[in-house]
This record gives sequence, structure tokens and C-alpha cells, in this order.
Amino acid sequence: MGLIAIGDIHGCAKSLDGLIREIAPTQEDHLVFIGDYIDRGPDSKGVIERLLKLDEEFKCTFLRGNHEDLLLGYLDRGEYDIFAMNGGIATLSSYMTGDGEMDIPQSHTDFVRETELYLETDDFLFVHAGLRPDMTVAENLKEGNPEVFLWERSHLKEPNLSWEKTVVCGHTPQPKPTNDPLLINIDTGCVYYAYPSMGFLTAVRLPEREFISVPYMG
Repeated sequence: MGLIAIGDIHGCAKSLDGLIREIAPTQEDHLVFIGDYIDRGPDSKGVIERLLKLDEEFKCTFLRGNHEDLLLGYLDRGEYDIFAMNGGIATLSSYMTGDGEMDIPQSHTDFVRETELYLETDDFLFVHAGLRPDMTVAENLKEGNPEVFLWERSHLKEPNLSWEKTVVCGHTPQPKPTNDPLLINIDTGCVYYAYPSMGFLTAVRLPEREFISVPYMG
């Protein structure tokens, strides 16, 4: 079974459609979505609708990003301000009905709640943000700190990683994918299309390390 990891979508439903067309997945593929499906972009609702349909057609794993975690904080504990300042208003707007009411389907909230913090295979560890660079992958997983899985960035500037396998992540936008022996970062800032060198949605096919990108389409 081929592994295909897909980077941060951030409400860019048309870009997701375009990337899936380029990937042309088959029943032999396992799609691993790295998180941050919502916020900032124009159609978070549409993204989740598409992901639910993909889950019916292919083997999929949906990891939790920090933005899904912020949405849960808003839904469960009323933590609106931090959600809103991180692009949550765009997400809520995508769920507004014609009469000005907000309607988030139960299937969409269930989807967010069922996202996973990581996926481990023999050769790769998939996680939204990253891992502590001074600990092995096994040590990171044993500690099991959600804040690390959802928010970590220190590994991006650490030349000596303690990991025993390659970590595939997103979370931090880069002008091009990071393709190092122990680190693959596939967040190429699709929603940040107005920034120089950004504005691409990227996937990587593994173990070949074949990168597939499409420009921002909405």
C-alpha cells in the first residue's frame, strides 16, 4: 500500500480538489492528511465535506492540527477569542446559512473529534506540527504531549535530530517542502498565496518521496 501525505489545507477546498486530481489515488493508496483543514481560507465547510467523501472511497487517516484543536476549544469550552484570532471567523462564516444562522452538521463535529494525534508506521511518523528534537520518536510518543504534536517548531532549526525514523509534518509554512533524511515538512502555505513563494498545496508519496503540488485555487 502506498502512503500519500497531504499538507495543511486551511479551508482551500478547490485547491484540495485540484491536488486530489493530480494525485489520482487508487484503492492501493493510504491518504494521510496532516491536519489544519479549517480556518483562514474561504471554504472550511467544503473541505470537511470533501474529506468525508474521500474517506468513503479510500483508506484515509485524518490527523488533528492545532486549528482543529482550537475549534474544539471553542465548541466545548467557549474559547472564542483565540479561535477567532487564528482564522476561526472564516470557518464559522462558511457554516452560516442564508438566514444568518450558523449550522455545523453533526458529521462535521464528529469528524473533528475523531481526528488522531499521530500515525506511526515502520519507517515514518506522521504528526501535524512535529516532535521534540532532543528525544527519540519513541520517547516523544511515550510522553504523549498533545502540545508538542500540535504546536512544536523547535525541530525546524535543529541540525541534529534524535529521531530513529523520518517525521512527516506540516504546521509551519515553507516556500518549498523540506526533504531531509529525518524530516519532511509539506506545509507550503496554500492559504498564504499573497506571500512571495507561498500559495501551494503539497502532498508527498512515500517511500518514493515524490512531491506533488498545486497552486492556490480557492
